[in-house]
Amino acid sequence: MSETREITLPIEGMTCAACATRIEKNVAKLPGVKEVNVNLASERARVILDANTPWTEVVSKIEQTGYTVPVRSVDLNITGMTCAACAARIEKVVSRLEAVRSVHVNLASEKAHVSYVPGVISESDIIRAVEKAGYGATLASETAEQEDKQRKWQAYRRDLAKFWFAVLLTLPLVIQMLVMLFGGPSFLPNWLSWLLATPVQFYVGWRFYKGAYHALRGGAANMDVLVALGTSVAYVYSAILTLQGKTDVYFDSSATVVTLIFMGKLLEARAKVKSSAAMESLAKLGAKVAHVLRDGAEVDVPASDLKVGDVVRVRPGEKVPADGVIEEGFTSVDESFLTGESMPISKQPGDPVVGASINQTNAFVMRVTKVGRDTALGQVIRWVDQAQGSKAPVQRLADTISGLFVPMVLGVALLTLLAWGWLGNWAHGVLAAVAVLVIACPCSLGLATPTAIMVGTGLGAECGILIKGGEHLELAHRVNTVVFDKTGTLTAGKPVVTDIWTADGVQTDEFLAAAAALEAQSEHPLGRAVVAFARDRGIDIPQASQVQAVPGHGVQGTVNGTKLRMGNRRWLADQGLALPDHILAAFERAGKTVVLLAQDDRLLGAMAIADTLKPDAAATVEQLKDMGIEVWMITGDEARTAEAIAQQAGITNVMAGVLPADKAAKVEALRKEGRVVAMVGDGINDAPALAAADIGIAMGTGTDVALETADIALMHGDTHGVVDALRLSKATMRKIRQNLFWAFFYNVLGIPLAALGILSPVIAGAAMALSSVSVVSNSLLLRRLRLGREVHAA
Repeated sequence: MSETREITLPIEGMTCAACATRIEKNVAKLPGVKEVNVNLASERARVILDANTPWTEVVSKIEQTGYTVPVRSVDLNITGMTCAACAARIEKVVSRLEAVRSVHVNLASEKAHVSYVPGVISESDIIRAVEKAGYGATLASETAEQEDKQRKWQAYRRDLAKFWFAVLLTLPLVIQMLVMLFGGPSFLPNWLSWLLATPVQFYVGWRFYKGAYHALRGGAANMDVLVALGTSVAYVYSAILTLQGKTDVYFDSSATVVTLIFMGKLLEARAKVKSSAAMESLAKLGAKVAHVLRDGAEVDVPASDLKVGDVVRVRPGEKVPADGVIEEGFTSVDESFLTGESMPISKQPGDPVVGASINQTNAFVMRVTKVGRDTALGQVIRWVDQAQGSKAPVQRLADTISGLFVPMVLGVALLTLLAWGWLGNWAHGVLAAVAVLVIACPCSLGLATPTAIMVGTGLGAECGILIKGGEHLELAHRVNTVVFDKTGTLTAGKPVVTDIWTADGVQTDEFLAAAAALEAQSEHPLGRAVVAFARDRGIDIPQASQVQAVPGHGVQGTVNGTKLRMGNRRWLADQGLALPDHILAAFERAGKTVVLLAQDDRLLGAMAIADTLKPDAAATVEQLKDMGIEVWMITGDEARTAEAIAQQAGITNVMAGVLPADKAAKVEALRKEGRVVAMVGDGINDAPALAAADIGIAMGTGTDVALETADIALMHGDTHGVVDALRLSKATMRKIRQNLFWAFFYNVLGIPLAALGILSPVIAGAAMALSSVSVVSNSLLLRRLRLGREVHAA
């Protein structure tokens, strides 16, 4: 299989869904392009292409289609330059990077100005290239995104000024139209109306002409074509009537329609910014400065310059600058940005801390383990970014319709004109055709899905729920079966030893020392419980050798020259050992897991280990049942232990004694029964089952492997996150359906009314402007959905 790579390019100049569809169609034709997703709401294209397909071909194709891929500029502070040759070397090295358009290094100011195509390379790639050449580089500006935002804000301010200019010129025309509507006389001479309408048509409305030109040059028609054509017809027809000395002219219609649609575009731009606000707030969370300890002294450096292995001091009230492990000090840390939970978490030496969390009580010293994109925050930003750029399958229908929509509308407008002309009323035909062109709105169709997905995934991220794509969001709302792994998911994953039984002639301390020696090398929570129990009793733990884990059964090895096996009841029974069934059954009935230790064919003893149910597990199960969802539990425990835990949680469907390797097969079996299955787990052994389910949900307390495999990652360990994720998915899909319904209903109702002459172009223009705004605003209402622990407590 050939290697692929993914690039995410910003695109300027898209005005409606037809633009996005056209770009997708044209780029997909390129050899080597595997997948293209163009998101109108975030104005980005995600392209997966063969490793040997040049990205420049993608950019060229986008530009040939009539849109632009903007170049971003970044300023860097350079250190280590001594002469002009250094500056020349940096310029040479950086200009060799793909996607760098220009480099200028100033030796005197020790700054570099680099223009590059974002999405193909990043600022960190440029910095790495400078460092590889033997110099230091840091970002001079806050970030290039900030400049990008500034540029968009300035463009918005310019457009706002244009809009008020249009309002000023259109107002007299609108007043006259209203006066005439109520039977009054027209008070503006035609030449004055023409004078007022001209700047509105060609200066304010220039964006529609420009957009239409690019679209037609790219071989497609879009919303701009409809607006430019519709208003131009009304304007030109009125100009001809004016020159002929006729009194009935329609300058008011053309000017008002341009002004209203321009207003709609402004409101839409504002709402789009709000829909992607979650990403911005995430990006701002990181710490700006870190206090690095070097040779006993404290040195302040930008957090972005930290490297793995740096030792950093964090004071109370400061943000943790990167992911790491505490080396000195005890404190509590607020990780609510990641988990959505407001309770601070106690930390001590050896505990991990995540970058961007807030140190609450005492100063501590930490060693950095992850920086930049690899940190928890970096991962969250990357996942949310990917999700917001992805498409839900439901959007494909809207995209297909958008592609055919504009040509169909042009056909309807032409038929309307001819039909009215045939009836002998060409003047009315012109107005009706203009109304048809103006009311049709492919934008609302194009924005219906992506805006809802952007708001939904953003809201999820704020509450510690990371949904990794639109397709998972869409599928999650159909889930009717949830399978929970037991250990660490339904239970706290911190088991404790509660009972010990030893065979005749075996000392308890001897038994514990041997058991702890075997388990000291195990990562299993039960193993850790045994070791912790032995240490608490002050027992010296000997060194074990040749220790081997036997998946699904236990562990074996040599302690003090003796071969020992420690594991579950089934494993040792299969090897022919006589077991004290009455004692073990009592432990299991109490919901405890039994672990046995044997030497050759002699049983040395057994211990009962209990793992407590998470406080919110029973409430979560009850809520899922109220939502009509069937709940299952899957575990490697014996049936009795599993049943006892399941009973506490209120679960009746239990799969017990399942080996880690068989979990995926069990999930697959449920799917074959026609169920839509969500699997919830937290460990490495859950990863195959998470991948096998329709929706894999990983607990953030778990391993990186589980989080990477899952479709939805919960950044906290509370089970209520599963309910929240499903509720969020249902609410988002409800919004998407509402948006699509209104977009379709509006067009299906509006176009015939316009063709019949019932709607004037002005009302059609206002309706079109409002349709896009209403769709985006409806998506923003999703933010009112309340999620989190407090809601469940209530």
